Amino acid sequence: MDSTIAYIGIGSNLGDKLFNCKYSIDKINQLPGCNVSAVSAIFKTEPVGVTGQPWYANCVVELSTTQGPSQLLNGLLLVESDMGRIRKKRWEARIVDLDILLFGQEIIESDNLIIPHPLLHKRQFVLEPLYQLAPDLVHPVLKSTISQLLNKLPIRHRQTIVALKEER
Repeated sequence: MDSTIAYIGIGSNLGDKLFNCKYSIDKINQLPGCNVSAVSAIFKTEPVGVTGQPWYANCVVELSTTQGPSQLLNGLLLVESDMGRIRKKRWEARIVDLDILLFGQEIIESDNLIIPHPLLHKRQFVLEPLYQLAPDLVHPVLKSTISQLLNKLPIRHRQTIVALKEER
């Protein structure tokens, strides 16, 4: 079976955020037909679109998968649920958030899945770690590289982000 390279955005702003990101990466790697091949640095990022929430830990993983996009989404939702995420309202604080950013060069628009992620090109907390993994990757809709999209972000969309160092 052919495999596809997918990029998953990971975020957490509740509990032990670093642990939550690392644990979710391990769980993604255990999904059937999924192999995490690269992980960006984990960034400390300011919440976007809301106030009064703790800052996030964000990263992006690259994975090779034999699953289809809907199967992968279901697996990611299961990881979120197993980690204790309960969806109540949009943009609430969360223990973990897993988003399919890109799935090969596929363009999908259904009721429960939009690929590429519709806000990918507007979010530095996604573009910065994605840039670490695949700066020359071309966005299938916008036809710009991740590097170009990151450089196009207006200053007002740039929130403070700091790469968190790995403790050894």
